[in-house]
Amino acid sequence: MKSFDQWTLETIRYDKSMMNWLEERRYEWIPLAVDAIKRVVMGYTVLILCDDERQWFCDYVLTSINKPLKNRPFIPIYDLKRIAPFLDRVKNNQDIELLFDMFNLSFEDRYFIWYIGKSISPYVNIAKSKEDSFLWILDEDMQNNFTLKSYDELLDIKLLQLFRLFDKSLDVAIFAQVQFE
Repeated sequence: MKSFDQWTLETIRYDKSMMNWLEERRYEWIPLAVDAIKRVVMGYTVLILCDDERQWFCDYVLTSINKPLKNRPFIPIYDLKRIAPFLDRVKNNQDIELLFDMFNLSFEDRYFIWYIGKSISPYVNIAKSKEDSFLWILDEDMQNNFTLKSYDELLDIKLLQLFRLFDKSLDVAIFAQVQFE
């Protein structure tokens, strides 16, 4: 059985939709992806949250990840803005704690936030407050974050490529085709 690292490298190299930028950054990607994938396989719910500019990406993920043609169990993933329409009014730590209390009751503390967006978005503090969030914060270099640049003219393409890799990674993890070390 291949290691996840080896599988990722081969997928990046031989999938025609991938670009070499991802191969160069795979060691940043792998630990973050492994953590998120393991939680999905363990039955955690994914609450995806994007800044307003990347709402299109959230919609794309939600319509793509559970297509029946994928021949795998559905992934429990929800748009955080839709299940908490008051999210734009969550401003301080107390509000965030109340929000997490609601999610802990709803999802029995088996959820994580997948945030994609700028570091100046009002939503970023919600994602950063949950220590096991899957973070793709733009323009901010920090630990446990896959950093991309908002001014990159290929940003949209890179987001789609990352999602493709994540989605394919879910397949091999769910069907135990790779070994996580």
